[in-house]
Amino acid sequence: MAKAKTKMGRRTPAAATASSGQTVTVDTPSPAKPRVSPVQFFSQVRAEARKIVWPSRKETWITSVMVLIMLCLAAAFFFVVDSVLSVAFRYIVALGI
Repeated sequence: MAKAKTKMGRRTPAAATASSGQTVTVDTPSPAKPRVSPVQFFSQVRAEARKIVWPSRKETWITSVMVLIMLCLAAAFFFVVDSVLSVAFRYIVALGI
């Protein structure tokens, strides 16, 4: 089982015991963010949505074609591998008869 890590790395036996004279401090949780009203929330969402850079029609078309090409290559590869393994399996089974 892995040892628990501290900020300085792995615990040493001296740091794990209370007899080492060290005090143990507990981090206080960070204060919660203030809640915003629904109107503020949606205005922030709109402001973030304005920052989005959407791909152009040409970029979308090129990417779609590339995905289709990769799909065809992967299908052809797995078809060939499946065919070779099928022939090899039939050959091995035929030897046992």
